Amino acid sequence: MRGKKLTYAQKSCLSKAGKLMYTRNMLRPGARIGVAVSGGMDSWVLLQVLLLQQKKLPFPVEVFALHVNPGFDPDNHSPLLNWLFKKGVAGHIVASDMGPRAHTSENRKNSPCFFCSWHRRKALFQLVKKYHLSHLALGHNSDDMVQNFFMNLTHNGRVEGMFPRESYFQGEFELIRPLLLVEKRLIRKSVRDWNLPVWDNPCPSNGSSNRDQVQDWLEGLWKDNKRIRKNIFSGLQRWQMYADIPE
Repeated sequence: MRGKKLTYAQKSCLSKAGKLMYTRNMLRPGARIGVAVSGGMDSWVLLQVLLLQQKKLPFPVEVFALHVNPGFDPDNHSPLLNWLFKKGVAGHIVASDMGPRAHTSENRKNSPCFFCSWHRRKALFQLVKKYHLSHLALGHNSDDMVQNFFMNLTHNGRVEGMFPRESYFQGEFELIRPLLLVEKRLIRKSVRDWNLPVWDNPCPSNGSSNRDQVQDWLEGLWKDNKRIRKNIFSGLQRWQMYADIPE
């Protein structure tokens, strides 16, 4: 990236993430940040943004890539390995079978997405402990925040969104979401601009989850009036910016 001018989308991702990290005091000197890289657009841009922010911060931090392969394709994380090696970035990849298991009779009570998400987060927490990381960074963006709010409201009866920063296990580490103010359209454009090696999600439930249904409903809600979309995003962003950090 040295000597190459950033595009509008790249600058927007970098500045919005930087603003959120600063206003919510996400990082501190000596922070060891584990970045959960799934292989999708959001996590790839998050990793790129944090590596660039690492060079801009006035104090030292470490960035460490974490990937949990759900087991549909044991080799689909090879682009990540090659990218990390080329960039000189440390990382750890876990091979699992939780994806296929989520679609068997072993998982009778929960949706495949819930099963996979729970086991993936457990694996990530174990890696945080193994490497004594102070932060776990997730790539949720502002579109995810809106989806999650309406998922909680319609499926769980809770008025709850996504927090930019959360403390776990009495402060043992913090979960941060630096991209929570960044819209998906900017992330999608930045992936192309940075030529990041995103790979497809081979999960058989991809595109048919409860989250996908909520997104379809939202798209219908603001289809004929884009101001509705803007108002929803703006309102939830303001709310989450000043939400108390859960302990």
